[in-house]
Amino acid sequence: MTQNGISYRDAGVDIDAGNALVERIKPAAAATKRTGVMDALGGFGALFDPKAAGYDDPVLVAATDGVGTKLRIAIDTGHLDGIGQDLVAMCVNDLVCQGAEPLFFLDYFATGKLSVDEGARVVEGIARGCQLAGCALIGGETAEMPGMYSDGDFDLAGFSVGAMQRGTALPAGVAEGDVLLGLASDGVHSNGYSLVRKVTEHAGLGWGDAAPFADMSLGEALLVPTRLYVKPALAAIRSGGVHALAHITGGGITENLPRVLPDGLGAEIDLGSWTMPPVFGWLAEAGGIDQAEMLKTFNSGMGLILAVDAEKADAIAAILGESGETVSRIGHVTAGEGVRYRGKLA
Repeated sequence: MTQNGISYRDAGVDIDAGNALVERIKPAAAATKRTGVMDALGGFGALFDPKAAGYDDPVLVAATDGVGTKLRIAIDTGHLDGIGQDLVAMCVNDLVCQGAEPLFFLDYFATGKLSVDEGARVVEGIARGCQLAGCALIGGETAEMPGMYSDGDFDLAGFSVGAMQRGTALPAGVAEGDVLLGLASDGVHSNGYSLVRKVTEHAGLGWGDAAPFADMSLGEALLVPTRLYVKPALAAIRSGGVHALAHITGGGITENLPRVLPDGLGAEIDLGSWTMPPVFGWLAEAGGIDQAEMLKTFNSGMGLILAVDAEKADAIAAILGESGETVSRIGHVTAGEGVRYRGKLA
């Protein structure tokens, strides 16, 4: 306590730490700068010029998200470097499903007591995610709120804006017979972690124990970041023939794919057309989770699904493969609503 009264620091808020964090993350944010950014970090708002980014008649698309209870594992293990990529991916993978190119990103980091090192590791991960997605980290907010969070805890939210030329929004032109191309996930990504944590507890394992399905600790294996599909998806869209994209997040294939299909249309999917990452087999076995629940909770190995013109399916698959994606031809669009599955997950 100061001689003349109580200071903000006495109340638990360290403005100097916040300033130190801003200074440390400036190089990471600067590395994400792209055409259209009009100023640097530090202002009351951030400016971006869509015309400079190449859009004559832009329609803006916005998305916001968090990383769910995956954050609990990151905090408990201290493995914080990948969680920022998760935050970016959960927003920008949604934007590209509308046909939009992500332009910029902002983050919100809230904690009870700010650790400059931990905060910087998280934001540096956000910056890496932005670089992979081709968007600029142009601002954010760090909130130190004693009494709102337990010691060591923090929360994250992300906000992103993208753009498309007017008249190019997706989904568009989805028709019966369209081919469904699935892009492999890198694991659980950032959904279903309340169930993941329940299964882990049921199995009697801790985050530091060896993962039953990988050559690393269980915590490390479950913190593999969400894959960023932006650049490959944009390349496919610009080639022509992509009618819709679905980011497979909470709700799995069962709930997310119908969101991009017109009334009266559904999908038939061959579950034997891809191999799930081993983490899903472990979750299903250790938790006694049936196939329907897996498909309605997790991505089950398919992180993004595209509905494409059947005549262009091979060419689009080749573009995606050349971009580094593992592509599977998993089914087709059918008459009749809903998702129908053939075979079994493997």
